[in-house]
Amino acid sequence: MSGYRCERADGELDCDAWRALDRAVYRWVRSHGGDALLAGVAAWTSLAEGQGDAALSLRAPRYGMAPLDAAHLAALRDSPWVATRPEHGQRPFALDAAGRFQLWRNHAHELAIARHVQARRAGAPSAAPAVPASEADLDALFGNDRSAAVQPQRAAVRGVLGRRLFVLTGGPGTGKTTTVLRMLLMLQRHAATPLKLRLAAPTGKAAQRLAQALRDGNATLRAGTTAVADAWWPLLDAMAGIETLTVHRLLGFQPWRNAFARGAGDPLDADVVVIDEASMVDLGMLRSLCDALRPEACLILVGDADQLTSVATGSVLADLVAVLEDDARGDLVRLEHSFRAEQGLAAVNALVRAGDGAALRRAAADGTVLRQRVIGDERSLRGALREWAVELAAEPALRPVLDAGAAADDAVTAARVRGALGALARRQLLCALRETAFGSIVANTCIEAQLRAAWQVDPQAAWYAGRAVMVTRNDHAVGLFNGDVGICLADAAGRLRVWFDTARDGVAGVRALAIRDLPAHEGAFAITIHKSQGSEYERVAVLLPTVADHRILSRQLLYTGFTRARREVELWASDGVLTAALRQVLERNGGLADKLVQTVA
Repeated sequence: MSGYRCERADGELDCDAWRALDRAVYRWVRSHGGDALLAGVAAWTSLAEGQGDAALSLRAPRYGMAPLDAAHLAALRDSPWVATRPEHGQRPFALDAAGRFQLWRNHAHELAIARHVQARRAGAPSAAPAVPASEADLDALFGNDRSAAVQPQRAAVRGVLGRRLFVLTGGPGTGKTTTVLRMLLMLQRHAATPLKLRLAAPTGKAAQRLAQALRDGNATLRAGTTAVADAWWPLLDAMAGIETLTVHRLLGFQPWRNAFARGAGDPLDADVVVIDEASMVDLGMLRSLCDALRPEACLILVGDADQLTSVATGSVLADLVAVLEDDARGDLVRLEHSFRAEQGLAAVNALVRAGDGAALRRAAADGTVLRQRVIGDERSLRGALREWAVELAAEPALRPVLDAGAAADDAVTAARVRGALGALARRQLLCALRETAFGSIVANTCIEAQLRAAWQVDPQAAWYAGRAVMVTRNDHAVGLFNGDVGICLADAAGRLRVWFDTARDGVAGVRALAIRDLPAHEGAFAITIHKSQGSEYERVAVLLPTVADHRILSRQLLYTGFTRARREVELWASDGVLTAALRQVLERNGGLADKLVQTVA
């Protein structure tokens, strides 16, 4: 049983901002002999970690903490609890020269990652090519395209040879995944023996999208104007069946001990490891991944550094990009040209990245790819949700009738299921919040109520044909993972099952689950922007809170929501909220970038 009481202990600071966990940290320090100053700073550091920061800046503290004077800073540096130099070894906390105070765990993660990066950049794989990639090979992979638009892609394919770390970043439609495919083909072509490749992403949905994108890229390289020469076909054949996993599955997560099976003592049997959607990777996960790699393996991180950072601690991809982009070694390539047909949307996304509110409003007034709908209260939101649901209800592909006893391997059934899931992917409501009247839970409930009425479904029925759900927890037993989206469909006899688009051995397919066998899930007609990472939709509506000073608002949040769309975006927010979101640039506190510079230099 816990020895903690609910009331404040003697001398405890009166800080209402603290959570129960932060107060527990305070009391733990005090009960083990630490003074009130140290305990208070430790509690604020715990609060900062809860917000995603890997460190608390004592020179410019956040979240309501009062600045410390020189005497207090000196007292912390002299504390036996606080490591300020390498020779101090492991202590509960660390404080660096820039005034960043950290839990030892985060300090250790940053140090380990920085050392891994240093080692990977300093050495070359044992299978480093004797000769660089030839222009003839690049021409073969790019269909003789040497235009300015593909030069960064060619640079990435050329530059990955002989490296143990490579970072590829860029916005939507810039060809990151197709570039990765060409990078892997080039690595295979220059390897003395077939390489063992492992591909993963932070969520099941992102892993599924990676697999589909690689299949599409493989097919493109086999046909049409970009078809590669016959000599490359065996390599394409070898790529066709590569499984994509979640990072947790890749590392063998063991929930009973909250740890990964793979690590320095049992590294991954892989020559090349690719992690897609790396902006979603947190500090601890990247450290675990680095620990699990063989020294000679090549790690390729792929993602959009301008998106939201991970839900958990740190901003590792943004930190790596910030450091490597200023370096001339060539182990980072940024892709900027969008190859999507809708160039107007690429321009809108660039305006969000730049924080140009005036230009965004002009784009919304034009209404070609961006429209703005002012949502100022619950009444206006209900009206917008009604209209959104009416358009959904009119989509015939959402409720196909399957043959009685439909089987997953039946071609007609599979086509109808994929058609229904495709209809879902044509439009998606994304919410900044999950809770409150403007959150995804309430929005989804309102949409479902409208759909039941339009489709003449019992308003009390929890399940009905056309209901969309998203899995919220990995379930290895049934093969579904956080972010997977399914749709409830009925066969001719009215029996309901939930269907998912799946892939096995590189072959697309669908599968059905009984409702009782579903892992933890929630409605998917409205989801949070965070949950949407790794997904794309034809049309997106982005719902922001009505309060301009809401702490969730940020430029990265808006950019992440907008970049989920392939053709059209609706912004459901007032001008004041839009201005506030663009003004707030999310910057997580941490020491990784500095450690990378200090260690790599």
